[in-house]
Amino acid sequence: MKWIEPGLVAELDAGGTTAHRVFSAEDAWIERFGGTAVISVKERDAADRLLGQLDRWLERAALSVPRIYLRHLVRQPRENDQPVLLRGDAGGPTKETVRESGLLYEVDFATGYSVGLFCDQRANRLHLRTLAPKRLLNTFSYTCAFSVAGATEGAETLSIDLSKSSLTRGRRNFELNGFDAARHRFLADDVLGVLPRLAGRDEKFDAIILDPPTFGRSSPRKAFRAARDYEDLIVQAVACAAPGASLLLSTNCSALTTDKLCSMGARVARGKATFHREPPQPDYPPGHGSATVWMRLKSTR
Repeated sequence: MKWIEPGLVAELDAGGTTAHRVFSAEDAWIERFGGTAVISVKERDAADRLLGQLDRWLERAALSVPRIYLRHLVRQPRENDQPVLLRGDAGGPTKETVRESGLLYEVDFATGYSVGLFCDQRANRLHLRTLAPKRLLNTFSYTCAFSVAGATEGAETLSIDLSKSSLTRGRRNFELNGFDAARHRFLADDVLGVLPRLAGRDEKFDAIILDPPTFGRSSPRKAFRAARDYEDLIVQAVACAAPGASLLLSTNCSALTTDKLCSMGARVARGKATFHREPPQPDYPPGHGSATVWMRLKSTR
């Protein structure tokens, strides 16, 4: 088990970040989102113990978190993972605006599964900003956090997700940061169906985000399984990549390690790519968070 040092909270706040991991264990973790904490557990009987430990940690960190939710980590898709309010005003708004690296994102504690921002991708969003892409393709974009990061550096963005409600929340994140969402594209569609169309129109992007769900279904007969289909996803994405493009390969699938992502990317690029891994985030101990690696294609293939 690992709690972050209270001094790290001050460092994150000073860097414009109020959304981060607080505690990590094999079967539970705690995240802070501004003035709210979310305790995520596999076994519900761990909640009381963690709540007491959280209170002691908050006192050490001199941090006020007036609202605390409990979320049960489900074993199967579509099981009930709706967060339950443990402490705070039950009649208050479920939404809150948080900061990450100076950017604003709206999170919603009434949406289940995730509140709308995956904190373990903070370093990758910062790396994307250093790349300053001109055209960004964000697949499985959820609430478009990577798209906002790209737009901050002037990128023209295309965000694709099956969920219309997630893309609506993505537009809201653009607006929170002062961007005109009408100048960016949002497409509610199946990524694996869209990529061939983009390639057919010869649309090219110099940065592409690939962070699919472990399992997803776009129709009763069509399913995506990361362990089985990730390499095919890379093939389709590379067809939309400009020479010298950078692709983020990322997954929460336990069967796919960073080394396996590198191997798949190298096969698809036929050796004409280099790979870069961002250093671990200080609020995530080794073995926690997504497996991620950046693949940069050579300028000529």
